Amino acid sequence: MRLNEAKNVIDEAISSGRTLVVVGECTVHYHGRAASKLASGERLVIVKSDGSFLVHQNKNMAAINYQPPKGVITAELGDGALVLRASRREPKELLEAFFSRIDFAQSFVMRDDRSLRVFGTEKNLSELLMQDLELIEPGLRPVKSESPLGKGRIDVFALDRDGNPVVIEVKRRTAGLSAVSQLQRYVSEVSKRKGVRVRGVLCAPGISPKALNFLECEGLEFFKLDYEVHNPSAEIKGLQRKQAGLKEFF
Repeated sequence: MRLNEAKNVIDEAISSGRTLVVVGECTVHYHGRAASKLASGERLVIVKSDGSFLVHQNKNMAAINYQPPKGVITAELGDGALVLRASRREPKELLEAFFSRIDFAQSFVMRDDRSLRVFGTEKNLSELLMQDLELIEPGLRPVKSESPLGKGRIDVFALDRDGNPVVIEVKRRTAGLSAVSQLQRYVSEVSKRKGVRVRGVLCAPGISPKALNFLECEGLEFFKLDYEVHNPSAEIKGLQRKQAGLKEFF
């Protein structure tokens, strides 16, 4: 593809606010809070309608260099190269791709105002648990979710059949020492506030041996969380009590 033909495509994309895709051989220069230079190579450059400018190589997911949204995009022909620029005033930055050859240049109208919906998050799992805490134990009833403390939020605050406060912390992956420490901190704070004994329950798909030892020493409880993630929902298959001790790991 001739460079002048590619420039016409690029100029049209910039003026109309279309998403631009350019593939070709280029060097990349950056000037701003630092400075960098990427030697000549075959690259994929994407310019989005919000002014985002991304330079990709033929490997890895992340861009090798980029400018965030609201950049000013320009194109210029000269000295046998087509220069595609993205500049910002605050902070002052300039990213330039010097194309010596362009294999592909095209723009597209893309309409997508949907936000990403994520299922199987810890908040999602906490909300599902709130619907039936008797999965953990009979008589356990929810009081409040996402209850704020001095530092952090309790996933689920509940009362057991005897009226004892129960702090429930939910993790979507194998729980480690930090999860137990977090639960212990919440239990301690609630206990001081209410002046009563507070139970602490950690729900997760698994727990490391060191974390289980720490949990048992602190008098906390662990329940194995069994769940599946579907689209568009997550489903808790059940909760199985896991208080057998460290011997099950060896």
